[in-house]
Amino acid sequence: MMNTNISILTEIPEELHQSLKTYLDSHPSWDQDQVFAAALSRFLLENQRSDNARQAAQNYRTCAKVYLETLFQT
Repeated sequence: MMNTNISILTEIPEELHQSLKTYLDSHPSWDQDQVFAAALSRFLLENQRSDNARQAAQNYRTCAKVYLETLFQT
């Protein structure tokens, strides 16, 4: 399986940006891409609910779509 990176450009609230900056300043082994990927993947993993693989895949896509639209809406 090949890993593909997707670049996302978005605006975030100033308070969240400051919190992210503070975190990254104190954790030099992390970068913002890792933080966003970790946060997003954890959210999706914690909120996926299904009894079958097909439904799980659909739920994953739906959760990702809704989460990203909500998170990155202007």
